[in-house]
Amino acid sequence: MGQNFSGPELCSKSAVEVRDLLLRKEVSTEDLIAASMERIAQTGPAVNATVTTCRDRAEAAEIRGDAQQRGWLGGMPVGIKDLQGVAGVRTTFGNETLSDFVPTESDPIVERIEERGGVVIGKTNTPEMGAGANTFNAVFGMTRNPWDTRKNAGGSSGGAAASLAVGEAWLSQGSDLAGSLRTPAAYCGVVGLRPSPGLVPGGAGANGFGTEGVMGPMARSVTDCALFLDTMAGQMDRDPLTFHAPAEGYLDAVGRADGKVRIAYSRDLNGFSVTSDAMDAVLRAALAKVEAGGAVVDEGCPDLPDMDKTYRTLRAMLWAAGPARLPEAVTSKFKRTLSENIEVGLNLTASEIYDAQIGRTKLYRNTVSFLQDFDVLAFPVVGLFAGPVEEEYPTEIDGKPLGDYLEWLKYSFLSPTTTLPSISVPVGFNDDGMPVGIQLLAGPRGEARLLQVARAFEVACGGPLGPIDPVVRH
Repeated sequence: MGQNFSGPELCSKSAVEVRDLLLRKEVSTEDLIAASMERIAQTGPAVNATVTTCRDRAEAAEIRGDAQQRGWLGGMPVGIKDLQGVAGVRTTFGNETLSDFVPTESDPIVERIEERGGVVIGKTNTPEMGAGANTFNAVFGMTRNPWDTRKNAGGSSGGAAASLAVGEAWLSQGSDLAGSLRTPAAYCGVVGLRPSPGLVPGGAGANGFGTEGVMGPMARSVTDCALFLDTMAGQMDRDPLTFHAPAEGYLDAVGRADGKVRIAYSRDLNGFSVTSDAMDAVLRAALAKVEAGGAVVDEGCPDLPDMDKTYRTLRAMLWAAGPARLPEAVTSKFKRTLSENIEVGLNLTASEIYDAQIGRTKLYRNTVSFLQDFDVLAFPVVGLFAGPVEEEYPTEIDGKPLGDYLEWLKYSFLSPTTTLPSISVPVGFNDDGMPVGIQLLAGPRGEARLLQVARAFEVACGGPLGPIDPVVRH
């Protein structure tokens, strides 16, 4: 699907291409900073994706690491989500009380990216404290979908996804609890990978032994996503759950990808959630293309008992252990849905917490056993297409009513509950020209195979997409 792109030529190139240009000294970091800043100025009014820039800091940055280091970016500008601290740069968490907060230290994931040659160009928009799958807050307002500015960009890494789609940056860091990088990737036509807990440092914040929230790479292509995962991955002493990256790099693994993959597809995860007929049709058309390229596709799903209750308990624990402990001046400004999540967490019983840990173990074992016969389980990222940007969350799918604001995100629950890695990769468009992503979930620490299967989808479905000029509609 042809799309216009009127930005700087450098912004249209892939991250791998730009990294190679940097290594050959055919472009400089200063050239890339200038191109990125020009594109942010061009697209910011339409999409509101990169909400804080730090050009002076980027231009003064020391390019660290060396060309032999796996994942080294060589001075490439990257976006950082406005939930992660960058030393000397305004970091608001989308909260009014913290609207002028400037940390003196960077978060571990930022340190990792910078020590491997990344240069922070700015902060991308997020809902308050990352709670919610539509990106808006009282500090910066709404981020809009680049493919149709009347639509939402997903969340909570909506700013990251939108910035990639329009070419403001080549790579952007995201984080994920309930699809926070997978949903916006699907809605904005980019790639977002939720890795196994511990592969990438910093996901749990102060609660270093938590596994539900993780950091992950976002990019416009599977290959670029693999490069960024190589940059992020590996053990870090500050983070107790981190482990060493595998011997083979993820970018090298993607280079060996082919179409001979084994896929199980489930429309609704055994009735766990609801998918619109139109969404299912786009996903099945993509599966047919991958099958034509040599894949084996079957229908199937593991048994997933009590997943809704188990995930919601784990999620509530995270909110109670994190945002709930901030000063009252901050928590008093929280939006209703965030406050409700925290209240659930604070009122959990010990028995409910034990049940969740036992329940997630059963879900993990069932899913791992199922995946012995497949490379991935494929299913929707979300069950419906992007809605109006003014709508915080949908209330029905194909006439079937949804409950609370988490109901439409239930396809995101399996990955954090089981700790298995998952990815959202674009596979087509709906009748309105909006991009559609499919979710793939792999076995334990199966990121390499996950990326290879995602690449098979990308090739079969004519990707990658973009970057594009924002499609401004009123």
